Amino acid sequence: MSDTNAIQSLFGLDGKVAIVTGGGRGIGLMAARGLLQAGARVYIASRKTANIEAAVKELSAYGDVIGMSADLSTNEACIAFADEIKAREDHLDILVNNAGATWGEPLRGYPAAAWDRVLDINVKAPFFLVQALLPLLEKNGSQDDPSRIINIGSIDAIHVPRHEAFAYGPSKAAIHQMTRVLAANLGESWITVNAIAPGPFESKMMASRLAEDAEGIAARSPLNRIGRPDDIAGGVVFLSSRAGAYLTGAIVPIDGGIGTTAGA
Repeated sequence: MSDTNAIQSLFGLDGKVAIVTGGGRGIGLMAARGLLQAGARVYIASRKTANIEAAVKELSAYGDVIGMSADLSTNEACIAFADEIKAREDHLDILVNNAGATWGEPLRGYPAAAWDRVLDINVKAPFFLVQALLPLLEKNGSQDDPSRIINIGSIDAIHVPRHEAFAYGPSKAAIHQMTRVLAANLGESWITVNAIAPGPFESKMMASRLAEDAEGIAARSPLNRIGRPDDIAGGVVFLSSRAGAYLTGAIVPIDGGIGTTAGA
């Protein structure tokens, strides 16, 4: 095998089956594109049918993508979604838990409903989806090439953000710790569990902040820019491929150094 082919084999995902929740836009769309370009068949799920239809139209140029409308905010919904996948596939190689929510409001009026919504989607849904899809994830994993779970966390769980989304950072800190706990428990099933902690990327969640101060946000990074789609795609493909097979329980910041150098 030539050096070029060896590298392609190391990072390639031909024949792999993947799911990306919240895959209709933003970080999820970037992740799905990378997985498709690496050769995987990708299911993308989102609450909004219009987002899914637009994403499938865009992503079809890169490979085999299937859109599914799904609201994963309850345990029952996660089970129903998993049952749909089980009806179509006999195994699952890669699960990207990306669907997320935030809620901004001043501290003195921050409501209980905000905590319920954010924790339901950002913490409970990934756990219950892993639980429901575990039989498929256990099917094809091996010591040399485990199945993969990739949780999308945030640098808001690494440093202290200065915005009024009080439930968001704590929910992502929970996802980071859940990643470590699941990694410790699922290794014997040949499943790795890692998290990506994105910094600022163009997404609906970041749109208003970037509109107000894109240059200032970029300047917080030593690289003086915000993230690009290939930055997420590269991280997801690495964690999903043979190249990342010996990594589990890790929180990988893809943030241009903001989380580790801010204030330095």
